[in-house]
Amino acid sequence: MSVMRRRLRIAAAAVLAAGLALGSAGCSKKNDDEGSTGEGGQVKLVLQTFQNFGYDQAIKDFEAAHPNIKVEHQKMGELRDFQPKLVQWLAAGSGAGDVVGLEEGVLFGYVQNPDKFANLLDLGAGELKASFPEWKWNNALTPDGKKLIGLGTDVGGLAMCYRKDLFQQAGLPTDRDEVSKRMTTWQDYIALGKEFKASGKVKAAWLDSATSLMQPYVMQNSETFFFDKDNKFIGDTNPVVKQTWDMGLQMAKDGLTAKTQRWSADWDGAFKNSAFATLPCPSWMTEGVIAPKSGPANSGKWDIANIPGGGGNWGGSYLAVPAQSKHPKEAYELAKYLTSKAGHLAAFKEAGAMPSDIAALEDPAFKDKTSEYFSGAPTGKIFGESVKNMKPVFLGAKHQQVWETIFEPQMQAAERGRLSPDAAWKKAVDEAKKATS
Repeated sequence: MSVMRRRLRIAAAAVLAAGLALGSAGCSKKNDDEGSTGEGGQVKLVLQTFQNFGYDQAIKDFEAAHPNIKVEHQKMGELRDFQPKLVQWLAAGSGAGDVVGLEEGVLFGYVQNPDKFANLLDLGAGELKASFPEWKWNNALTPDGKKLIGLGTDVGGLAMCYRKDLFQQAGLPTDRDEVSKRMTTWQDYIALGKEFKASGKVKAAWLDSATSLMQPYVMQNSETFFFDKDNKFIGDTNPVVKQTWDMGLQMAKDGLTAKTQRWSADWDGAFKNSAFATLPCPSWMTEGVIAPKSGPANSGKWDIANIPGGGGNWGGSYLAVPAQSKHPKEAYELAKYLTSKAGHLAAFKEAGAMPSDIAALEDPAFKDKTSEYFSGAPTGKIFGESVKNMKPVFLGAKHQQVWETIFEPQMQAAERGRLSPDAAWKKAVDEAKKATS
């Protein structure tokens, strides 16, 4: 939406395992002493999500159709803030919402420890299987196929967001079709970036950070990432990971990146200050991240072209019902609605979260959608095309931990000149092996 809504935030799968074992308690916004009922005997449900799932209108529509239910939507900020708290609340047996958002990078860890969640199959979810792509459904199933812990929210179809005003200043084409033609491959993209820089007419960098290449490039070119399908760490032997590492850091060496730290105040400021011209963007990053961070002053300056390399996925989340919920049936109804065609389309309209519901993907409300903020770009068409031939990539239980807390920080250290690329790579591999042994 996750997220990842920037879906790739700290999964802390190791913390998950430790938290579930220790049963440590944490502070929650949910007060279990409230009785979970509102005025007039209404059932009160707490929904906890991270980033921006785009649920404001969908919740209103759900409440209108279910007058006996009142939803308190707790927006928990970044996934890196929410995830550790959720681990504690699940372990403690209290504090988690009745419905919670799970980012795909943390999902497998929960699938391996499913006892803290209600089995949605027992609540009737089996009837929904045909509504989702097979891979999206299967990702939330336990290995034996007997327990489903989540219903799919969005899918992160990929595109390339770019600042057409900065392109114009540099003498590059600005029309999205022409831009797409100029960067059909990642090599084309880098060459166009060098042309952008060589113009000498723009202060902005070509790309925000070398690390922004990792997710889209690997997702396009490999069936696995840091782990093989037996959940064994292969980050050091997966050639695509090293290729992306080298490609991104070479771009930084060539002066093509702004060297910002993604998901930080530094990154937020870079949007508003027009510090970079392009950004690989999943659907959820458009209206949910780029637009609010760039601000109204930059509306109409952004546009969207096809992603180099063609297609791919970045992020996507699920809604789950913690076993501690006092109202699992009603919680399931909420999760069911929010992941229905109507819920998906409302979230796409509000936050750009691309539906994973098959019927929603075929609906004109998605297929014909354009974005005023992104210069009228046909977002439904662009993102819909990007996932037509998409194949799922296996992430592993500790994917987010390895990426967010090990590889990305080391890559950023190399980008900023604190370590050589080789030294940073060795440090990342050594730390990842230690964390996953």
